[in-house]
Amino acid sequence: MNLRDERQGDREPVRTVHLQAFGDHGALVADLVDTLRGTITPDTGISLVAEDAGRVIGHIMFTPSLLDAPRRLVEVQVLSPLAVAPEYQRQGVGSALVRRGLEMLAERSVPLVFLEGDPGYYHRFGFQPGGVHGFRRPSLRIPDAAFQVIQFPAYEPWMIGTLVYSQPFWQHDAVGLRDPDN
Repeated sequence: MNLRDERQGDREPVRTVHLQAFGDHGALVADLVDTLRGTITPDTGISLVAEDAGRVIGHIMFTPSLLDAPRRLVEVQVLSPLAVAPEYQRQGVGSALVRRGLEMLAERSVPLVFLEGDPGYYHRFGFQPGGVHGFRRPSLRIPDAAFQVIQFPAYEPWMIGTLVYSQPFWQHDAVGLRDPDN
């Protein structure tokens, strides 16, 4: 398996991975990825792929967002989304993508990375419940346990506040869980 930066020619294979990995929500996530690409520059985000024998089998994005701290807005990153082709799941592809992305962000002096996800999965990378550390979710639709954060050496104790997702997450209604009965 090879991990590398996403290239222009990877767009359709990346889209396919998200469509397959997210099932009924695949189109929403694939569209979100397409929009999030516009928020990434070499200094402000990461889009990595995992490939096997030249085939894209996994994808992860880290994109810029803001933390509304009392002192000032703080530039942070959001890990979302992460997808692995179904036939490659549970083989370490997702873990390798997460670890590589976090290593890259730590080198860039990013103070915090947030995500919405399964605590049982992301805890192994050092993510912890955001609320326990004084961070507030950007939406009440995000379950407390799913709202997670990892702190890097650039973090300072005054950097506490509310996560403000970048506009594409709101545009695609990809924040938290919707109640299908309402």
